[in-house]
Parts: sequence; C-alpha cells; structure tokens
Amino acid sequence: MALDEWVLELLRCPTTGEPLAPVRIDGEEFLQTPSGIRYPVLDGVPVLLVDAAVHPGQENS
Repeated sequence: MALDEWVLELLRCPTTGEPLAPVRIDGEEFLQTPSGIRYPVLDGVPVLLVDAAVHPGQENS
C-alpha cells in the first residue's frame, strides 16, 4: 500500500475512532480496524465512508 506511515497514524475509523492498518484480502487492499471493520482502498485512496465499510461477517460486494 502506498500510504506513508505518518498518514496511517493520523487516519481513524469514522464509526469507532479506532486506528486503521493496511491489509490485503483476496488481492484487494483495505484499511482495517482492530475490531475487523474494513474500508476499501481504491486506486491508492482510502474510502473512509460509513456506507463503504465492510463489517465482520459481511460479504464484500
């Protein structure tokens, strides 16, 4: 993932306020909270919208 470490330290989940860490799942990039909420990263840009969140147990569509 192309985000600098200092940027990742600033970003927070808009729902819970938890920090976000980069993960790759099935070849797709996400930022994920410790509780498992994932936000997509499209073309290197995190989509930190509540409506874009994938919650644990939810299928990614």
